[in-house]
Amino acid sequence: MMIRVVVADDQALVRDGIAAVLNTQSDIDVVGSAEDGAAAVELIAASDPDVAVLDIRMPRLDGIRAAEAILTRPGNRTRVLMLTTFDLDDYVYDALSLGASGFLLKQSPASDFISGVRAVAAGEPMLAPSVTTRLIAEFARRKGTAVVESGRASVLTPREQEVLRVMARGMSNPEIASELSVAEETVKTHIGRILGKLGLRDRTQAVVYYFEHVQGRA
Repeated sequence: MMIRVVVADDQALVRDGIAAVLNTQSDIDVVGSAEDGAAAVELIAASDPDVAVLDIRMPRLDGIRAAEAILTRPGNRTRVLMLTTFDLDDYVYDALSLGASGFLLKQSPASDFISGVRAVAAGEPMLAPSVTTRLIAEFARRKGTAVVESGRASVLTPREQEVLRVMARGMSNPEIASELSVAEETVKTHIGRILGKLGLRDRTQAVVYYFEHVQGRA
């Protein structure tokens, strides 16, 4: 399956460099680029790509507001991968809370951009290698929301709650399967049910949900 991508960054060198890297792959096609957030929103609405790579800091409309406009558009299917210069950027948590599927540091190697786009297109989370779920937990703590339970988690079975807890530790499907002594296919089934029951878009949102609404209840 061809993964269609839009890249938005106000620096032409960065924008063109990312596009060039992605276009070296036979399964990725950069269908457009934008130099600011407002142009990115318009381009994405018109081209309906699978993945949008958005810089957090852009003129006219920053990456956070652009991501919000994209992710809340009726019928939207585009997943968002954010770009940032610093892995402790205060905007990162806001982007994840809005539904972004992850983020990468601009200084990441080319291979991370390729694997990141593929992961996000497949519905998997993509966090910069230097970032762990502890970062999400810390931002949730700062916002004072980590111990507030919304009630939705009560619809999960005990096993699904266990899978969510382990997933929030940043484990991959094979790692979760090993941790819980179940088949990897079973893990995938549980994760699908968790996302469906909680009304979440992907694993990244599930991790954010865990730290905002579940952690600290006991």
